[in-house]
Amino acid sequence: MNKKIAVIRGDGIGPEIVNAALGVLSTVADKFGHTFNYDDVDMGGCAIDKWGDPLPVEMLKKCIESDSVLLGAVGGKKWDVVPGHMRPEKGLLRLRAGMGVYSNNRPAKIWPQLADASPLKSEIVDKGIDFIIVRELIGGIYFGEHKTTEVNGENKATDDMSYTESEIERIGRIGFETARKRGGKLCSVEKSNVLDCSRLWKKVMHRLAKEYPDVTLTDMLVDNCAMQIVKDPSQFDVIVTENMFGDILSDEASMITGSIGMIPSSSLGNGTCGLYEPIHGSAPDIAGMDIANPIGTILSASMMLKYSFDMENESDCIEKAVYNVLEKGYRTSDIMPQDELSSSCEKVGCRKMAELIIDEIKAM
Repeated sequence: MNKKIAVIRGDGIGPEIVNAALGVLSTVADKFGHTFNYDDVDMGGCAIDKWGDPLPVEMLKKCIESDSVLLGAVGGKKWDVVPGHMRPEKGLLRLRAGMGVYSNNRPAKIWPQLADASPLKSEIVDKGIDFIIVRELIGGIYFGEHKTTEVNGENKATDDMSYTESEIERIGRIGFETARKRGGKLCSVEKSNVLDCSRLWKKVMHRLAKEYPDVTLTDMLVDNCAMQIVKDPSQFDVIVTENMFGDILSDEASMITGSIGMIPSSSLGNGTCGLYEPIHGSAPDIAGMDIANPIGTILSASMMLKYSFDMENESDCIEKAVYNVLEKGYRTSDIMPQDELSSSCEKVGCRKMAELIIDEIKAM
């Protein structure tokens, strides 16, 4: 099978972790008889430096015309001084909107080898952490009007948050369908005691629930959900929520699994062309030091194979390889036990971790 993958290496550690994932993908292609063609795309700070635009039109076109997109990370302090509409993150928002990927799925799953890396008490971790956050991705406050005006001699900033019924319904259906394929439990998270957007969200979700009698729907306020994720994450199966709440909750969820560097994500719309990326940032402070954890990006590539290319066996091969490498005690610095001297684990860098995973794939 031939597939064209748009590759956005981005900024900071982005090039390192993407190169690691491409090595894994190429190994899978060789093993299973596929051809993956990689098309480089400039986005983020590197695109600002090169083109004066965080996402030039021709770069967005490459992504839309690809079979899927693999993204590292964008941004960094270097570009904090540029105008708001030119920041690297604006390129990411435009990419999501241009591709029409309205559903971001972020799994929060603890690997058994990393149970000790979770900041939660062992009795909480032992109950299990395995849920998915379905986040609406191209609506809400991130895509509303943003303006700063002068009122009575002082600056006033306004950010508009809005949702239509149809926007809520399409992400709600993703939540219900995802829960139907898992444990049959869906938690809808909002702030309906304060926000009109959330009251509409809740109304639409309960209307949809009538079409999914096999899924148990519960409601939870976002502040309570943030507390419950650290108090008892085992209660969750699928969480569905709006853009900003999902952004915050999914980062919180990633940390209880041991490291943000382990968590992949997929963003999909109505077609199979998706955007796949780890959920962490560009980490410019460690860029070029070969200490970044590439596993989140490698697992994002694995999700691409499964959800966009219908290559479930190939995806499972990558996940098994990651499991085996962790089982043998190899760790990047972010998942290394705190007491390194007494640990039987071996610390490795970004490139070495990718090589170990590649070796496992070849040996299967």
